[in-house]
Amino acid sequence: MSAVSLSLHLLFASFAAASLSPAIAQSAAPAQQATAVSPDAIKQREEELEATREQQRKAAELQQKLKADIAAIGQDRSKLNQQLIDIATQVRSVETRIGETEAGLRPLDSREQQVRASLDSRRSEIVEVLAALQRAGRRTPPALLVRPEDALQSLRTAMLLGSVVPELRGRAEKLAADLGELVSLRQRIATERDALARDRDRLKDDSVRLAALVEERQRKQSAIEKDVEAEGARAINLSRQVEGLQGLITKMEQDLKSAAKAAATASLQGAPASPGGKPNLGALKDPARLSPAIAFASARGLFAFPVNGRKIRDFGGSDGAGGVEKGISLATKAGAQVTTPCDGWVVYAGPFRSYGQLLILNAGGGYHVLIAGMERISVNIGQFVLTGEPVATMGSRSQVASILATTASQPVLYVEFRKDGTPIDSGPWWAASEGEKVRG
Repeated sequence: MSAVSLSLHLLFASFAAASLSPAIAQSAAPAQQATAVSPDAIKQREEELEATREQQRKAAELQQKLKADIAAIGQDRSKLNQQLIDIATQVRSVETRIGETEAGLRPLDSREQQVRASLDSRRSEIVEVLAALQRAGRRTPPALLVRPEDALQSLRTAMLLGSVVPELRGRAEKLAADLGELVSLRQRIATERDALARDRDRLKDDSVRLAALVEERQRKQSAIEKDVEAEGARAINLSRQVEGLQGLITKMEQDLKSAAKAAATASLQGAPASPGGKPNLGALKDPARLSPAIAFASARGLFAFPVNGRKIRDFGGSDGAGGVEKGISLATKAGAQVTTPCDGWVVYAGPFRSYGQLLILNAGGGYHVLIAGMERISVNIGQFVLTGEPVATMGSRSQVASILATTASQPVLYVEFRKDGTPIDSGPWWAASEGEKVRG
């Protein structure tokens, strides 16, 4: 094999190696290397160990900071509420960025594969162009043996110096354009993946912080309501005695002490809209409130979805079983944070028939909000929750039986609004844009 051919083969090998996974690259190594530990492998293990130690150190620092923050909150309910809402908002914001970055990476990765495939399919043409470049330069440009970035630089330099013969210039320019696109794609992908890694690290830290704050909130709630566990167990027993959702709501608000108390307090419906038709959003800024800041009926067009996700079923559409949907369904990511769209009192929190984990809020004025399909609920019956407050987390798959049949591989949140016991279209209550959503 000539030096020219060897150089060109090495160039194509460098393109192919860039797309190989570590596992494939490792399996291609000579068998004798499997038994010997190279200095590079030792260095890599040392770096991994150091990275693990750094993660442990950061985790310990975070735990200490969380303890200090919770101690500083003390018995101040408003501070705890505000921190919960702020960190939950931050978590959902990072979740959104991660989703957008992942969606943006898909076409970039696809285009990179297309460009690589195009370059590979034109192997003979590239060989001819690079061979001419070699002859003109009388020696192999070392950069050609390294990366597409170096090959591109060599081509551009050769064209600027007139080293490429005129009849090959058109093809050289096309090759340079494709290599340029490949280099640009690689740079964009690397930048996006770095941002994605940073966001994932931040989400992990924020989730730890949120879990600690939720635990503190529930600890304080349990201290106030001594019989929280007994009430929860009784609620589940009562739920087995009813047939449907309305029967469950009625049973809870009549027979369960904490739910009945919440329902009675729900007569405090919140401030109605002004004569001009606009509610007082400033009332949402009080994290110490114990009743809705805005009357539910006056909050049309202001609510944010309880979870980051994509609507896959709408009110009034087919439910796939010959009936119509009474709520909306949102496909989400595993482990996504669920927050309340409005202020309200928890009148049920637990498993219920085919809905999986079910949360029911009495929002006052005869309105109820039903949220189902979560893996874990983090509030108790009788508790008053604020708009944007974290109340549950999603699992890794659909929990609602009616959705499980068609969307089993992705978690789905079901949301239903009711007025005086009748399901209503929640559409008018959802904000059309991010700027219109109410925040706690």
